[in-house]
Amino acid sequence: MDNSIKKVNIKQKNSILKKITSTKINLIISIMLTILLLTICIIAPYISPYDPNLQDLSISLMPLNSEHLFGTDKFGRDLFSRVLCGGAPSILGSVAIVFIVTVIGVFIGVLGGYFGGKIDSFLSKINDIFLAFPGMVLAVVVAGMLGNGLLNAIIALSIVRWTKFARLARSKTISIKEMTFISSCKISGLSDFQIIIKHIIPNIIRELVITVMLDIGVTMLEIAGLSFLGLGVQPPTAEWGYMLNEGRSYLSTCPWLVLYPGCAIIISVMILNYLGDSIRDFLDPDYKEV
Repeated sequence: MDNSIKKVNIKQKNSILKKITSTKINLIISIMLTILLLTICIIAPYISPYDPNLQDLSISLMPLNSEHLFGTDKFGRDLFSRVLCGGAPSILGSVAIVFIVTVIGVFIGVLGGYFGGKIDSFLSKINDIFLAFPGMVLAVVVAGMLGNGLLNAIIALSIVRWTKFARLARSKTISIKEMTFISSCKISGLSDFQIIIKHIIPNIIRELVITVMLDIGVTMLEIAGLSFLGLGVQPPTAEWGYMLNEGRSYLSTCPWLVLYPGCAIIISVMILNYLGDSIRDFLDPDYKEV
């Protein structure tokens, strides 16, 4: 009987060790792929074979060849160079948006969850107002009012995407502030600001990091969507979403105009989602997807 119990325990330990090892390997691989993706975006202007905005109508809509690996667009611009340089606005813009909405959402959520009462009621009503509108539709309206451009697209998406982080921070703060160690902190003379900085935020940081990493890929798709609608990056700047918009008129005759920027978006989102999943599994090993 004892031997069978020991065998079961050994099997359980081995399975746990395998799971931990697999989680670490996935995390390392995802980090390396993300670093590679960001590095390509940053150094793209220096490694692209042509100027991504250089026009040559004599070679417009040329299919792939030895000189132009992805062919050319309707203005004769090298598509490979434009795909290389088109990632920076989408990826770096999505990182900026997620950073902004995290700061805003955590501030509002922690403030309402910790103090409660009228402050929480007021902030929750503002949150509910934003949640009453479809996020992307509201972003399109705000971007249309502010005008075209990447900066305005970032502002528009930041306005509509902070609610998720505010709700998460609020719920976690409410559960933490009821714990006995928070009461002990108040009795010991710590101010509300000190309690929030030293005890509330450190205890919700894990869930926030997981949510942030899982949100970058979605945000990138939304930036590309605004650019596709003509509300994001403006020509002649290369950006994957706007390149899809430019190429959709030639979908039947020159499919490479849509194929390559579309594949770039898919690959980038897959890498970012893989990073988010790996970080979630590493920080929350008990997570089970339903």
